[in-house]
Amino acid sequence: QVQLVESGGGLVQAGGSLKLSCAASGLTFSSYNMGWFRQAPGKEREFVAGIRGISWSRGSTYYADSVKGRFTISRDNAKNTVYLQMNSLKPEDTAVYYCAADRYLTSGFTVGGMDYWGKGTLVTVSS
Repeated sequence: QVQLVESGGGLVQAGGSLKLSCAASGLTFSSYNMGWFRQAPGKEREFVAGIRGISWSRGSTYYADSVKGRFTISRDNAKNTVYLQMNSLKPEDTAVYYCAADRYLTSGFTVGGMDYWGKGTLVTVSS
């Protein structure tokens, strides 16, 4: 049974930093493409960042334009964990952040295309 468990969310002031973690189990982690998505109140879930598995463009990363230059996604295959380092946070980054995994990424890093999802962790950025 695949499980993705996010942690590291919380309350931070604008301009601050947070690092999210997602611990994965029940899958061959290194082969999976991993993504971070977020959903703000009243809005649809959206892509934030993605990182390819070792079988596919090993370790290539992708970012939404809104977070490029501020957020960094990384993975530690030995620990079955993917991270999201978030710097220069803005109030508009407030959302529930979800970790997701997909083996073949046939639909790209899209909400409808990911195979597995975590339950999310809340990030609140105060102004």
